[in-house]
Amino acid sequence: MPVTAIFSPDTPAMGIGWRHPHYAGLLQTGPALDFIEVHSENFFAPGGAARAVLRQGREHYPVSLHGTGLSLGSACGVDEWHLAQLAELVQEIDPVRVSDHASFARGHLPGTDAPVHAADLLPVPFTREALAVMCSNVQRVQERLKRPIAVENLSAYLDWRAADMRETEFLAALAQRTGCSLLVDVNNLYVNAQNAWLRGALNSAPGDADAALASCRDWIDQIAASPVAELHLAGHAHLGDIVIDDHGSRVCAEVWQLYRHALARLGPVPTLIEWDTDVPALSVLLDEVARARGIAQGRPATRQPSAEARP
Repeated sequence: MPVTAIFSPDTPAMGIGWRHPHYAGLLQTGPALDFIEVHSENFFAPGGAARAVLRQGREHYPVSLHGTGLSLGSACGVDEWHLAQLAELVQEIDPVRVSDHASFARGHLPGTDAPVHAADLLPVPFTREALAVMCSNVQRVQERLKRPIAVENLSAYLDWRAADMRETEFLAALAQRTGCSLLVDVNNLYVNAQNAWLRGALNSAPGDADAALASCRDWIDQIAASPVAELHLAGHAHLGDIVIDDHGSRVCAEVWQLYRHALARLGPVPTLIEWDTDVPALSVLLDEVARARGIAQGRPATRQPSAEARP
């Protein structure tokens, strides 16, 4: 069914991550969204049911392609097969945005020639050498796709000792040198800050959880607005001595606070609600979108909704 988006210049475009449990529901109900986002790798097969569903979604909504496998920080370069599949998908779908992460997932083990693929997004050191590698890979991807891509800040569970610059400086230099845009995941900022606070890396008194929020606001204040093309909002899980970016719950109150700060600092940037594990009913995601839209329109914060039953 046709869908009328409600985007306006003063309000960010709002979208959701379109996952398998909601393929049919979204096509049947046609909720008022400005775009939908899918994981690129799930649609690499040129035929079959998955690509057919994506084509149907594209008839009704702009599509953003969000990837996890380009390995933009890999010193052994971007995988040619992966890039070819992405290029074919981009050509067919004509997405509104293409994005991936400031991370690496492939490299050479000592004494081997064939790249080994990791099962996770691994952080890069914020060094000049790593920046040169990522710039080269981003430029190669953009030349192949014939369009700029957006690069997302990572939720990372370790820090490299070697660093020549802060993460914001690294990302700003990447955008300036390559012409890429940035995807700022607000939840990733808060996850990283909480983990830094839990391991004592933040300069704060024990129990001062506000230090995590303050460090996130500082991060947002350090990044230029012009390269930022999208914001992500999601939930996370507290597992005692670590916080995991699992995208399995509602956006927490603190991340909503940071989202409000990000909009004030960066302007009406297109915003996505991500939910990848324990996926709830579509109505829950749409409720999160409504909450994001209310914040963007300056409405006062409301009480955090209670958890809703799974379908």
